[in-house]
Parts: sequence; C-alpha cells; structure tokens
Amino acid sequence: MIVSASRRTDIPAFYAQWFINRVRDGYCTVPNPFNKTQVARVSLLRNDVDVIVFWTRNPEPLMPHLKELEAKGYRFYFHYTITGYPRLIDIRSPCLESALAAFRRLADEIGTARVIWRYDPILFGNMTDLKYHAERFAEIARSLRGFTRRCVVSLADPYPKAERRLQRLARQGVHFFRADEAHLDTIGALMEILAQSARENGMEVFSCAERFNFSKHGVLPGKCIDDDLIESLFGIRLAIKKDASQRKECGCVVSKDIGVYNTCLFGCPFCYATTSFKQARKKFESHHPDAPSLADWLEAGAGNDGLRSVQSS
Repeated sequence: MIVSASRRTDIPAFYAQWFINRVRDGYCTVPNPFNKTQVARVSLLRNDVDVIVFWTRNPEPLMPHLKELEAKGYRFYFHYTITGYPRLIDIRSPCLESALAAFRRLADEIGTARVIWRYDPILFGNMTDLKYHAERFAEIARSLRGFTRRCVVSLADPYPKAERRLQRLARQGVHFFRADEAHLDTIGALMEILAQSARENGMEVFSCAERFNFSKHGVLPGKCIDDDLIESLFGIRLAIKKDASQRKECGCVVSKDIGVYNTCLFGCPFCYATTSFKQARKKFESHHPDAPSLADWLEAGAGNDGLRSVQSS
C-alpha cells in the first residue's frame, strides 16, 4: 500500500505530531469525504506500508521525525511546492527564502532524488504573465540546483469552490485568465522556457494531470504517485494500477490518502481541497495530536457513533 500524506491537506506543515503519533500506534482512521459516518481504519504498520508520499509547502515540523521513520524502515519521498507568488496571491505560504532553505536542508537529509519540486499551480494573469513565470521559475531553479532532480508543473484548474476567492482578488486588481485552447501558444512557449531552465539546472520537468500534452515543448506527462519512480528510488516493483478515483488526466497509481479536506491553513485562493478557510481554522483548533483521525475524533467501524468530540475522548 502507498500512503498519500496528503493531497487533501498539508500534513507535514500542520499535523506532523499527529502523523508520527499514528505511525507509533500503527494505524489511523480516515472518514469518507462524502459521508463522515463511514470511517476506515488504515494500517500504518511498516509491513503494510510500501511507501509514503508527502505533499507540503513546509516540511520543517516533520523533519525532526524523519530519522525515526527511516530507523523504522519506512520508505518515503516528498512533493514540495515552491512558487514564490506575490503575497497578494499567496498570503500564508513560507516566504521564498525560507522555503528554499528548508528544501535544501531536506534534500541534504534524505537525498536529492527524494525531494521533488512542484511549481504549481501555474496562474496566468496581469501580475503573473509569461515573463513573470519565466523569471521566477529560473530564480527558484538556480537556487535548487544540485538539490533536486525533478520538477512537476501544472496549470491552474478552474475549481468552482475557488471562484469566489478569485473574484475577491479581481476586486483588488488581480486578474487571471483560464489556461485553455485559446492560450495554447503562450502556454507552450512558457513550457519550453521552463524545460530549458530546468535542464540548465540539472532537472527534468513533468506535468501533472494535464489535458494538454507538452512533450514537444520538453515537458513529459508525469505521475506524482509514481510506481516507476518508486522502483528507481527503492528498488521495489509494486503491482498496482492507475488510480481510477483520480481525474482521467491523472497518471498516479493507487494510494490511500489519510488526510481530511478543509483542514489546511495556508489559505491559497486557488485551493481545490478547502471549501471554507473558516472551517479549516475551526478544525485545526479542535485537532488533537493523539486522535486516531486528523480531524475530529473518529473511530473505525462505529457507524454514526464513530464521531466523538476531543473533550469526550
């Protein structure tokens, strides 16, 4: 089993102590995103976990626990997002200088092949045009030269839950355009520039769940939860298929996500995993690091009684 930690929230940044507690206890519980009374128990025992894939904008809270994970024999790698967007667009992510420094420390600790730089989502707009992305990407790539071998890029998707937030930004003078067929020339030109910058700094670039194929521009279709990468990193071949629960364009293989939606505090206006930042703050404040589940206190197999408050635990 591959454990995804997590597409739904930033576990390393906000729930690192909970995660290591669950590893020590050997399991966690995960509610069905569409029916929270359905709660699954997920084994985190070393013998049941082939690989852990972490997704983060800030790994530092988890980093003190990585030696323990390695000592227990867990295999893992990181997807680490660094975009360096203007603060008006990305108000709570670590500043660029801090994010780059943490990335380098993480790569020094676990190896450059196990830390993947994500430059996504790519937002096109009046503050973030082709020139902006070309310059920002090159700046970050130079700073990460020798600290990663792979970069993942993706275009921003028009998620309905993000539309209201983007409208608020529009009232502040920040406008975006949809990356669609009408802008393919601009998008293709950018992909060529990014691929060239990456090569100059010892990296390959892969796309993530894109409906457009940018291979001719030097950006190959990628898999974020990647059985081929896992084989090259850890020498194991997993007999698993493409994850049918993901979008058609997604190439990822099957994994078990242990996160919970509406729990991330970064407040990115383009986020697909958070409907309400107010609800995310409320869930974070009620979070307990000893709970079996990341949000609330959920026990598996208890039906409607599976949800208990932290206070009653």
